[in-house]
Amino acid sequence: MSVNLARPRPPFPYDLLPPVPAFELASADLSEGAPVPERFTALGQGVSPELHWSGFPGRTRSFAVTCLDPDAPTGSGWWHWVVVDLALSTTCLAQGAGASDLGLDGAAFHVRGDNGEHAYFGPCPPAGDGVHRYVFAVSALDVESLELDEDATPAAVGFTVVHHCIARATLTATFEVQGVDGAAPFLRDAQ
Repeated sequence: MSVNLARPRPPFPYDLLPPVPAFELASADLSEGAPVPERFTALGQGVSPELHWSGFPGRTRSFAVTCLDPDAPTGSGWWHWVVVDLALSTTCLAQGAGASDLGLDGAAFHVRGDNGEHAYFGPCPPAGDGVHRYVFAVSALDVESLELDEDATPAAVGFTVVHHCIARATLTATFEVQGVDGAAPFLRDAQ
């Protein structure tokens, strides 16, 4: 007997937070609304994609980078990547920078994601669940450090970020693992 995971698609997560100005986030590896290439998923090599950003406010002091799957069958989504304390001079993460803290400059570090690792974890939704969104976000912060350590949870990072976020850039890509032929996906968009 299998569990019925049918459920409505959750709202876009950043629509639920206080509004802040937007700036530009782009990637040589991902496109807005397009599927994540398999190389960057847990089914492929699990390499973190290149990200670069610009147009953030002049009073920015540091950045936090995250990747959240809000469509995961949990009450809180699934955190795939959490990097904090990126220096103001860092406006790009190279492909593969999510492998470890060695790929990050200065005091920046990875917080343990929901897979239990201090690194990027590529998309891997349940088979047959439907198309999941992977929201890559860069938050421009008004402090040089969030004063957290590597044992902080992604929720604690999110809570701390919201109190210091002066602007945010997002890029949303998608990924799906096919289920049984002819079966309807569990995740349903609003009618």
